Amino acid sequence: MNEKDRVNLDAAAFRRLVQHLRSRPDVQNIDLMNLAGFCRNCLGKWYKAAADDLDIELSAEQAREQIYGMPYHEWKSRYQKEASAAQLTAFEKNKPDD
Repeated sequence: MNEKDRVNLDAAAFRRLVQHLRSRPDVQNIDLMNLAGFCRNCLGKWYKAAADDLDIELSAEQAREQIYGMPYHEWKSRYQKEASAAQLTAFEKNKPDD
């Protein structure tokens, strides 16, 4: 596989992941963190870091909006639920050390 095809496939898979997460607002970020070690906010940070690496001007909020499909505060008010004690305990146990 050549580099151009790999980049195109990577981009298509990423877009599909983002679309899937947008279609599942019932899946809370804390659940994603507890199960997979990353969430929508992580993807937004990675998107911003990629923009920085490529010298593309993009704010953290704009990057996060690319992932959520709307401003973060709007997604949060529509879909985010209060984390349960069990979710918070699991998060504290499994959170990254960065």
